[in-house]
Amino acid sequence: MADKKVTELTKSNFEQLVIKSDKPVLVDFWAAWCGPCRMVAPIMEELAGEYDGKALIAKVNVDDENELSSKFRIMSIPTVMLFKDGQVVDKIVGARPKSDFEKILDKNI
Repeated sequence: MADKKVTELTKSNFEQLVIKSDKPVLVDFWAAWCGPCRMVAPIMEELAGEYDGKALIAKVNVDDENELSSKFRIMSIPTVMLFKDGQVVDKIVGARPKSDFEKILDKNI
């Protein structure tokens, strides 16, 4: 399994990497000070390796990218959204087990 890193998203690369992607994109909206976000981070790292080539696993730091968090109305973190064909097709709020994230990825690949 390739050691693939989670892609950092900013407002400058979001459209290119997420909206125009030909693959599903799982986006983790997080912050460094958020405890549950730190529980989700290693899951995202694992998924990035496991879904390499099938889906893009990415993250948005809500403190650095408040324009993106406002655009997607992020009220609590972690919020993980699945984008497909430029649209949000699924969303998970809060720290959840890896299987929950795998489920929404698998049904959209």
